[in-house]
Amino acid sequence: MKFLIIRFSSIGDIVLTTPVIRCLRKKYPEAQIEYLTKKQFSGVLLSNPYLNKIYLLKDDISETINELKEEKFDYVIDLHNNLRTMRIKKALGLKAFSFNKLNLQKWMLVNLKINILPQKHIVERYLETVKRIGVVNDNMGLDYFVSENEIVKQEDIPVSHSHGYIGIVIGAAHSTKKLPLHKLKELCSKIDHPIILLGGIEDFINALEIASADTVKIYNACGKFSLSESADLIKRAKLIISHDTGLMHIASAFKKNIISVWGNTVPSFGMYPYQTNYVSAEVKKLWCRPCSKIGYSKCPLGHFKCMEKQSVDGIVQQVNIFLKN
Repeated sequence: MKFLIIRFSSIGDIVLTTPVIRCLRKKYPEAQIEYLTKKQFSGVLLSNPYLNKIYLLKDDISETINELKEEKFDYVIDLHNNLRTMRIKKALGLKAFSFNKLNLQKWMLVNLKINILPQKHIVERYLETVKRIGVVNDNMGLDYFVSENEIVKQEDIPVSHSHGYIGIVIGAAHSTKKLPLHKLKELCSKIDHPIILLGGIEDFINALEIASADTVKIYNACGKFSLSESADLIKRAKLIISHDTGLMHIASAFKKNIISVWGNTVPSFGMYPYQTNYVSAEVKKLWCRPCSKIGYSKCPLGHFKCMEKQSVDGIVQQVNIFLKN
């Protein structure tokens, strides 16, 4: 039996599909389980032992379709469910199981502030997609596998952080998901513990400014490590503070204590930390939240209250509670 799982993007979304891969493997241990995604996100899956092969989406989708036709799949599991995946499914002509994105329900929450979304994590909804073929949730959470050659060497982080640190993920795909720079600086200044700033190369300049306040306590790791190396740093952290972003879900995979910081999006979308100990930091009873199911480059109303009104002292208090426990 041969399965093709499809999810093109992004880091967090792909991590959230990993229970489907694992539980499918447990149900069909002898099956070929293969995955189609974008090249820039394939690193999330490269070390996953439950997969037999990864396909990379080509610029010309016809090339991808022709490649897949040669593979003689039995089933398609479409966890992305957009126009391109519909084209692939139609071309392959196979039995397909497609994720229900609940776009109408999300639209109602964003535009009318009426929440009729099911009170389920998106992982549970992904697994419902394959329920008809006998796949059940093993309740083992998310997966992220770091290969041996991507484990960060102890000498690659400061000696001051060798006995433990807090990881703070300062980036996000959209600006309205991120604390403003002045809030991040205030947060880091008030935390009395070694800190490693985590993010991509696009976060390096902001991280440099944050770390300049105390270069002994705060280490800027943004852009210095690969995704899996950053995942290893997350795995070794005492605690993770993160926006609604992919590294937060990687932290969930490692069962880390998490403080998740929410701006224009809300946990009700079902993408909060999964099966790990966490608290949410969010400005509740703000009439304009959520303003988008994804995010914007800037606040559409100009005030950015969902982040400007975040209580830094409240986050620091939660940090201290986690560290004491």
